[in-house]
Amino acid sequence: NCIRANPEKIKVGACQLELKLLASPLDYVEMMFQKVDAAAKEGVQLLVFPENNSFHLLGLLPGIEEIGSKATGTNGKDPSVKVADIFRFVGPMFNRTAETTFSYLAQAYGMYIMAGSFLVPEKEGVFNRAYLYGLDGTLLGTQDKAHLMPVENEWGLSRGSGFHIFPTPLGRLGMPVCMDATYFETFRILEYLGAEVVMVPIANPEHYNYWLALRGIWPRVQESLVYGIKSALVGNLLGYTLTGKAGIFAPLELTPKGDGILAEAETPDREALVTAEINLLALKELKKNHPYLGDRNDNLQNKYFPEIYSG
Repeated sequence: NCIRANPEKIKVGACQLELKLLASPLDYVEMMFQKVDAAAKEGVQLLVFPENNSFHLLGLLPGIEEIGSKATGTNGKDPSVKVADIFRFVGPMFNRTAETTFSYLAQAYGMYIMAGSFLVPEKEGVFNRAYLYGLDGTLLGTQDKAHLMPVENEWGLSRGSGFHIFPTPLGRLGMPVCMDATYFETFRILEYLGAEVVMVPIANPEHYNYWLALRGIWPRVQESLVYGIKSALVGNLLGYTLTGKAGIFAPLELTPKGDGILAEAETPDREALVTAEINLLALKELKKNHPYLGDRNDNLQNKYFPEIYSG
């Protein structure tokens, strides 16, 4: 289905996944297998997983609750160890487990899988990095989170720079991470680069609020005229409550109700799989003469933006 993809009928899916501490790497493999298998039965060709999609493996660490409270400051004290320090130690093992799992599942099901994001230690720091796998299990590319939440700064994470596009038979894909979607410029840059589908994995550490949620993917899709897919990690861990509604979004003109929503999870705190069809040819036609994309001043941007954004 992916090799001979019909650009007018591409089936995409977004996982709303509950964060559970798991006692074994095989439990992680089984959890991800079940989600991919369910999506495959729905005919999904591109499946998107949430941010921090390796946190389930923290259950492998003895005393994680105590370690976690010290690292996050949820015990009411300043963190004595940073989350980044924990992932400098466990990140390589966690990431090998996740990378092997999603590479195999993408190949086994002949599906494009955005595996969500993982905390990846490198010499320069610990990065929140999203991964995209192709039909043969090949890693097509990664994207580091460029805009950190305040809590991630407290964790000691490092931010990425720049955004990337990944051409596939299912369209030109981008995958900024969570807070990146809060800013207009992120999606506009991706649209300039030719993005047609933008995937956003999230793990929001806050109680769900409809109006706060609107700071994310929905307005970005309307401003930049792309399809948007949001996956969400939900549940409770180490003093944090994670909420969000996975969904698939499109410009108003390309949705049946004119509301910009093709599919969305019913609740912000329980697992769900949402799926919808997207039409790349209809998107291309819409963008030909749309006033939003014509409202730009290239001379001004070329003159001022490099210096403004260089900091």
